[in-house]
Amino acid sequence: MHSYIPPDRFFPYLTWTDIQQMPHPEQAVILQPIGAIEQHGPHLPLVVDAAIATAVVGKALSQLSPSIPAYALPTLYYGKSNEHWHFPGTITLSAQTLIAVLTEVGESVYRAGFRKWAIVNAHGGQPQVIEIVARDLHQKYGDFWVFPLFVWRVPNVAPDLLTPKELEYGIHAGDAETSLLLSLLPDQVQLDRAVPEYPANLPQNSLLSMEGDLPFSWVTRDLSQSGTLGDPTAATREKGDRILESLVQSWTRVIEDLYQFQPPRA
Repeated sequence: MHSYIPPDRFFPYLTWTDIQQMPHPEQAVILQPIGAIEQHGPHLPLVVDAAIATAVVGKALSQLSPSIPAYALPTLYYGKSNEHWHFPGTITLSAQTLIAVLTEVGESVYRAGFRKWAIVNAHGGQPQVIEIVARDLHQKYGDFWVFPLFVWRVPNVAPDLLTPKELEYGIHAGDAETSLLLSLLPDQVQLDRAVPEYPANLPQNSLLSMEGDLPFSWVTRDLSQSGTLGDPTAATREKGDRILESLVQSWTRVIEDLYQFQPPRA
């Protein structure tokens, strides 16, 4: 049941009396991995984002000092993935449903006495939704600190291993994600079916971009016929091992920082 999460760090393995007797629950860090079940091209399984979130959180918890109380909730596998729903197999929640689910989970965490809840997201289609949940929960419960975090926004070696083109356009099932899955779930990667594909006809010499400070709205079929955005044929397990190691190292530090976090004072 715990997958990559160390069993002694897996929240559902606690009893209610374990939680009741926890000496300082307000200092503990509760982590919510969240991903998606959505298409990732013809070569990767639907579980990519959920697998990455679970593995990074779990391996970081394995490296964490035993003196730091930190626990992972079960991964939320479904997310807001409607940009991919033209490809069979994608399962999506609406933004409203995801907001409701995360809000009610967060309120349950708060009722149990915890005051630090980090949502660790690995799907690029829902950071804004998670940020809304975090702000609204903190506004409602002033002593509840919710952290809307994204797996890839920590120091890692991917920029050193990918081409400039891949760094800009390889945002889905490309070199980075495929390499990482070769490290995590090699038996589920079908490299012989990998198709490199980059979006065409993007605005040139424009302040507008696919992703960035001034983005335009898009769904995946606007940009890709295969569902891939990037070049998965360049992926290797060695790259994936290095990316994973760097992500885990940074996330171990993030969890330490969450534990040490002190609310700001006006």
